[in-house]
Amino acid sequence: MTTSRPAQPALISAAGASVLSTAAQARRVARTFALGAALCLAGSCQRPAVTTLASPSAPGAASTPTTSPAVSSAAPPAVVSERVAALLAQMTLEEKIGQMTQLTNTVINTTGVQRDVTLDSAKLVPLIRDYHVGSFLNGEAVPATQWVKYSAALQRIALRESRLHIPIIYGIDHMHGASYVAGTAIFPHNLNLGATFNPEFARQTARATVLESADLGHHWIFAPVLDLGVNAYWPRLYETYGEDPLVASVMGTAFVREIQENKEIAPYKVAACGKHFIGYSDPRNGWDRTNAMISDQRLQEFFRPSFQAAMDAGLKTIMINSGEVNGEPVHASRRILTDLLRTQMGFKGVAVTDWEDIIRLVRIQKTAANEKEATFMAIDAGVDMAMTPYTTTFCRYVKELVQEGRLSEERINLSAGRVLQLKVDLGLFENPMPRTDRLSRVGDPALKQQTVEAARESVVLLKNEQNTLPLAPANIRRLLVVGPSADSRANLAGGWTLAWQGRKEAEYPKEVLTIYAALRREYPGAQVETMPYQDAAGRSLLPAVAAAARKADAVVLAIGERPYTEGLGNTSDLTLPEDQLLLVRAAQASGKPTVLVVIGGRPSIIRGVAAKSPSILWGGLPGFGGGQAIAEIISGKVNPSGKLPFTYPQFAGHISNYHHDNNENSLELSDFGAGFENRGPKYKSAMLTDFGEGLSYSTFRYSSLQLSDSVLSGSGTVRATVQVTNTSRRAGKEAVLWFLTDEVGRITRPVRLLKHFEKRDFKPGESREMAFEIQPRQHLTYPNAQGQAQLEDGYFTLRVGDQVRRFRYAGPTAATPGAERQGGSGSRP
Repeated sequence: MTTSRPAQPALISAAGASVLSTAAQARRVARTFALGAALCLAGSCQRPAVTTLASPSAPGAASTPTTSPAVSSAAPPAVVSERVAALLAQMTLEEKIGQMTQLTNTVINTTGVQRDVTLDSAKLVPLIRDYHVGSFLNGEAVPATQWVKYSAALQRIALRESRLHIPIIYGIDHMHGASYVAGTAIFPHNLNLGATFNPEFARQTARATVLESADLGHHWIFAPVLDLGVNAYWPRLYETYGEDPLVASVMGTAFVREIQENKEIAPYKVAACGKHFIGYSDPRNGWDRTNAMISDQRLQEFFRPSFQAAMDAGLKTIMINSGEVNGEPVHASRRILTDLLRTQMGFKGVAVTDWEDIIRLVRIQKTAANEKEATFMAIDAGVDMAMTPYTTTFCRYVKELVQEGRLSEERINLSAGRVLQLKVDLGLFENPMPRTDRLSRVGDPALKQQTVEAARESVVLLKNEQNTLPLAPANIRRLLVVGPSADSRANLAGGWTLAWQGRKEAEYPKEVLTIYAALRREYPGAQVETMPYQDAAGRSLLPAVAAAARKADAVVLAIGERPYTEGLGNTSDLTLPEDQLLLVRAAQASGKPTVLVVIGGRPSIIRGVAAKSPSILWGGLPGFGGGQAIAEIISGKVNPSGKLPFTYPQFAGHISNYHHDNNENSLELSDFGAGFENRGPKYKSAMLTDFGEGLSYSTFRYSSLQLSDSVLSGSGTVRATVQVTNTSRRAGKEAVLWFLTDEVGRITRPVRLLKHFEKRDFKPGESREMAFEIQPRQHLTYPNAQGQAQLEDGYFTLRVGDQVRRFRYAGPTAATPGAERQGGSGSRP
C-alpha cells in the first residue's frame, strides 16, 4: 500500500501566506543576492571564457578536460532564488544555523546503534523545534519498507515542528549502488570501474543507486569519490577511479550527471557529493586523515581536474578533505575552501564537513584551542554545513560568534541560503515524503545483471604464461579453490557494503555467488572443492591443502584482504601476509597450474610468489557480481578486457605513479655517477604492473599511426588516427589509450599523460580506425601554481599501443622552422 501523506499542500500554503506577509523583507533580501550575482557576472567573479570542454558523447570515448585559468578576486556570493531569499528574510538566526547542522541517525533512533533505522520521535522533536536541524544522515542496509517508514516519520515531524515547514535533506553513503538498502544491486567499487575504461558502468552504478533509493527518502548521495588514487597505501584507494586525472574526471562526471539528472525517479531529484575536496588521497604516511604534502602546481594539475569536471557538469555539493594539505587542515583553509573552490573553480553549491571534522581541529590537528574557535575557523574558511554529527554545540557556538561580531549574519545567510537552495532545487518542498508504489525497483534482476557485466570488464589479467587461462571445462575433472577470498561474499564487496565496515559473512545475501560457488557452476562436470588453510585458532592446515593440490588438475588461489574503510584499513606493509604467501607456495609446489586471484581494495605486493604463478588476475573489489565474473573469465566464457587503473607496486618501499616526471627515472645515476653506477640487470617484474596494461584472450595489433599535420599553430587541431586489429579468432574488447609527452616544459613534465581513451568491441579479424583530435588548449597545456594554463612552443610525443609519433606546437611567438629549437616543448626563460 502507498504511504499516506500528511496534509502537505496545506502546510505549503501556510508557508506561502507567511512569505507574502513579509514581502518587503523578501524583496530586500532578494535585491541583496541579485546585486551580488550581478556584480559577480559583470566583474572578476565571472568564470573565464575557457571552461571545461564537454566529453564526447560516444560511449566509451573520453578526452582531457581543460582546467580553467585562475581568477583572483573575492569569493562570489551565493546566488539564490526569490523563494530562498523570502525564506531567509523570515528566518531567525537560530533557524538559519539549524540549516547548517547535520546529525547522525544514532541520535534519533531507538538504540543509538547505526544499523537501527527506527525513529524515536521523542528524540527528534526537540532537535527540530529547538535547534531547527536541517539535515540527518546514516543508517545501514535494512529493507526498503523500513526506510520508507523511517523517512516518512522523520519528514512528517520535521514539517510539523519547523515554523516555516522546511523539509529535511537526508544524506547516505551509497558508495557502489544503494549499499545501505537490503537486496539491492551492488556494483564493483570505483577502482574496478576505472579498470573498465568504460564510463557507461559509472553511469549504470549511479542509475541503480537512485532507482533503488530515491523513493525511500534518500536525497543526498555522498558519492562519487573524486580523489586521485595515487597512494597505494591509502585505505580508501578502492573508492577512487584510479591514479589518472582523466579517468577520474570522465567516470566521476558520468556518475554525477546520472545521479542528478535521472528522470525515472521523478518527481524526486537527488544530489551527488564530490569527495573529498581536495588532496585527501595522497597522505605522506599513507594513513587516512593525515597530512598530504602537495605543491600548489601539482594540486592544480592532478587533483583539481576531476572536481572541476564534476562541477562543470552541475555537481551540487562537495565534502571536505578530513586531513591536511601542507600542514594546514583543509576544514580551516580559506585558501582552499574559498579562494580555490569558490573563486577559481566557480563552485556555488554546498560544502559539507566530513564526520566530526570541526571538532578534529581541536582534538587531533591541534590548530584550535577549543571547539568554539574551531567553529569560527571552519565557517570563516568556507564551510556551509557541519556534520557534527552527535551534538548541537555547533548551533550554540555559531550563534555566540555572530552575537560577538566575529561572524556576520550575512555570512550565515550565505551558507544557509546554499542549503535552502539545494532543498529547493531538489524539489523537497513540493515532494518531501517517500513513496511505496515503486518498491518493485529495489532488487530488480536487470540491475543485478548490470553488476555482473561491470565486474566482467573490471577484472585485469596480469599474467598468462603458456595460455594457462582459460581452463577449459572439458579439460578439468578436479579443481581446488582455496584462500581467504575463495568462499567469501564479504571480501568481494569490501567496505561500504551493507554497513560502514561491511558485515559478518553470514549476513550477506545467499544469492551472491562466491568465487568457489561460481566455479562450481562453471564446471558442472568437475569435482570443485574448497578447504580451509588455517583452523579457527590460526594454525596451519597446509599439508592437507598440498595433498589436495596434487590431486587437482588446477588450483585457484583467491587471496587478498578482508573489508575495511577509512582509518580501520590503515596498514604499514602492502606485502601479502605471510600465511597467504605460504599457502600460495604450498599450492605451487604441487606442480599443477595455479591461478592467482588478488582480491582487495589496494594492490597486495605478491612479488615473492608471482614468478611461479603462470596466471594472475587482479580482481580488486568486483562487488556482488564478482564471483560469477571471475569464474567466467577462468573458464573462458568471458574474455577479460580490464586494464590497470593504477601502477601495481612491486616493493613496499617504492611506489611511483605512471605519470611521474623524468627525474624519477634516473635509476642509473648516469647524469653524474658515471663509472660508479650499477650497470647490472635491474629488477624485472614477473607480471604486468603499469597503468593501462591488461591482457586478453584476444590479441590486438596497433598499426599505421598517422597525424594530419606535423605542426600545430594557434588554435588549430591535429587529427591522429591508428588502425587497431583483432588478430585472434576470438571476439574481444579493447580500450585504446592515447598518451602525450610534453618533451620540455618550464615545470617538469610527466613522462606521459593519458589524454583520450575509447573502448570498443572487436570481432575476430576486425580492424577499426580509432581517432583522437588533438586540440592545443585542451590537450597541450598544463596549469601553473595559480591554475593558469601554460601553452608552450615545442615538441610533443604521441603514444598509442606500440605506435609513436612526434609533432610540434608553434605558437604566435614561434621561430621559423629553420631557427626552431629542437629540444622540446618548452622555451627557456
